[in-house]
Amino acid sequence: MTHNVNDGLQRRERRPRPIVRAGRGENPIRRVDLSPPRSLSGWMRLTQATNYSVRILLYCAANPGRPSRVADIAASFEMSETHLFKILKVLVENGFVRTIRGRNGGIMLGRAADAITIGEVVRAAEENFVLADCFDENGHDCPLTQSCEYNRILREALGAFFEVLDRYTIADVAGDRPDLRFLLGIDQLDRPAAGTA
Repeated sequence: MTHNVNDGLQRRERRPRPIVRAGRGENPIRRVDLSPPRSLSGWMRLTQATNYSVRILLYCAANPGRPSRVADIAASFEMSETHLFKILKVLVENGFVRTIRGRNGGIMLGRAADAITIGEVVRAAEENFVLADCFDENGHDCPLTQSCEYNRILREALGAFFEVLDRYTIADVAGDRPDLRFLLGIDQLDRPAAGTA
């Protein structure tokens, strides 16, 4: 088993850091700083595919009633069309988007934006949620797995994570940004080219 030299530093950084503040003639007030450490590299992280899955759905929600072209979506997020097609496969299989063929084709939401939860998208896009070796029933070597409190705590934490994600929909996220169409470049696509019209 290899150890990263920075492991100890990262663990120390994650501990709550006391903040002592006192004015003249006052007793110091101790508070705990619960802000995340400067480096988030050791924290649980969703994959890029999940991030792009949500972005694609936001793009479609910001462009309701008409197909969104794959090339336009890829350009908005500065990603390759090939990579986008791989992500779309999961979104189509799970009914989040539908494809429209033809010259004016593209993709559209498969259901209303307020019927697609962030939790559903994350579950579909992520390969697994094995937070520790003992989550994987086939790949653990710990004899405590069946009665381990740590395993139970991690499962409870994962449940709480999804409980929050399940409360929010694509419509909630898209609705929080009135300038979403502008930021994604959709408004520019709606304008006629110079010299036309």
